Amino acid sequence: MMDKFILNKDNSVLIIVDIQDKLAVVMKQKDKVRDNCLHLVETAKLLGIPIIVTEQYPKGLGQTISEIKEALPDYAPLEKVTFDCCRGDGFLEKMSSLRKTHIILTGMETHVCVLQTCLGLLEKGHLVHLVADAVCSRKKDDYLTGRELMRDAGAVITCTETVLFQLLEKAGTPEFKAISKRIK
Repeated sequence: MMDKFILNKDNSVLIIVDIQDKLAVVMKQKDKVRDNCLHLVETAKLLGIPIIVTEQYPKGLGQTISEIKEALPDYAPLEKVTFDCCRGDGFLEKMSSLRKTHIILTGMETHVCVLQTCLGLLEKGHLVHLVADAVCSRKKDDYLTGRELMRDAGAVITCTETVLFQLLEKAGTPEFKAISKRIK
């Protein structure tokens, strides 16, 4: 039962849902979400954790914001028009190929694409860790509603630093030192 709450580098994948140019500009929490996603991306790169990025209708909403796009080891977003990433072309195939059980979920908007993706992943048997300070919605009530629905559905609600330190496991390593400098 406790396995649901424990992340490690071997069982995890980072998913960044729709943090795109035209969505980000209308989000009050965009800077915090961007910064926390960048911490997660850097940690994933250091520890060899796979990263999946999605883009909702990029023709209309633009690409992933440049700061995240440039930080990625490889920019290969999965484009979609479905709100639930699990219903988008290639997403479940990508997830299946990675063979990871624990999902570190971030993105925009909490109550739409992030929520529907979380529910889809839970339905497929994944253990989802919603990084509450790395997701946002335009309205606070929508954010809170989405977060509560995900918790009620079985997701673990967490925060960036909890995820970072669970993945790092111990102090004193080169990876710990690199990430510690980032979050000070």
